[in-house]
Amino acid sequence: MAETVQTLPVARPMTRPWRVPRLVRLVLGFARRKPLGAIGGVIVLALLVMALFADRIAPHAYASSIAGARMKPPSVQFWMGTDNLSRDIWSRVVYGARISITVGFATVALATLMATVVGVSSAYLGGAYDIVVQRVVDAWISFPGLVVILSLMAALGPGLFNLVLALSILGAAGASRVIRGAALSVMANPYVEAARALGAGHLRIVILYVLPNVMATILILATIGLGQVILAEAALSFLGFGIPPPYPSWGAMLSGSGRSFMYYAPWMALFPCAAISLAVFGFQMLGDALRDVLDPRLRGATGSIPN
Repeated sequence: MAETVQTLPVARPMTRPWRVPRLVRLVLGFARRKPLGAIGGVIVLALLVMALFADRIAPHAYASSIAGARMKPPSVQFWMGTDNLSRDIWSRVVYGARISITVGFATVALATLMATVVGVSSAYLGGAYDIVVQRVVDAWISFPGLVVILSLMAALGPGLFNLVLALSILGAAGASRVIRGAALSVMANPYVEAARALGAGHLRIVILYVLPNVMATILILATIGLGQVILAEAALSFLGFGIPPPYPSWGAMLSGSGRSFMYYAPWMALFPCAAISLAVFGFQMLGDALRDVLDPRLRGATGSIPN
């Protein structure tokens, strides 16, 4: 008698339901609660793409003259028209984003580093060191900002590095006051005293306990400061103390041909001005939204982003 073989059904492997990644949920929650901040983030992302891929986005080189295209109005061929030297304004605006982003991020990085060192050390050491440092900061802030920048640029000379250094020195003073205040509030917490009682050294306390708790303040200051730096760079370029030609800068485009021919070709001043306004608006809106989300004093009023 032949044996019958019974086949048992094979259980299919259980598939886990697809879940939205945490980063995507955070971004969507941020966009829902802070729509203006999300718009600012999109503008900042567009500026970063323009700065990184300017060679591929711009149809022409920023200094190349196009034959027979002098002061052409905006059209399908030239989206933003051309200037008095037959250069494509759209290409120059795209390359100008690279200069603005480079100056903005380099200045904010250097200014934030200096402000963090001054503010945290002043709050942690205290005593006579804190008094002397704060009086120097008060004296530095009391000078008009434009006068300080113009004096530094006149002494250092034009150039990208000198421009970044001058803007960083000016911006670090005010930011150090805010960082010092945040560090003082952190120093008053019991876990700092507990770390001291357990024998933790000064460097260990600063790195493991103070800096992580003031990082939100530093991030907010850096994001908001980017828009201010871009506006300051445009103002200095407008006055002739920015990036020297032939490199395109939005402020220099306004100061040179844009101001001279604004009545005959208004697009030469309109589009660089719009680029400056969009950049400042994007960074300011993103910085304000991050402040509302990351600041624990405002978190209860605005709500937190869901996990």
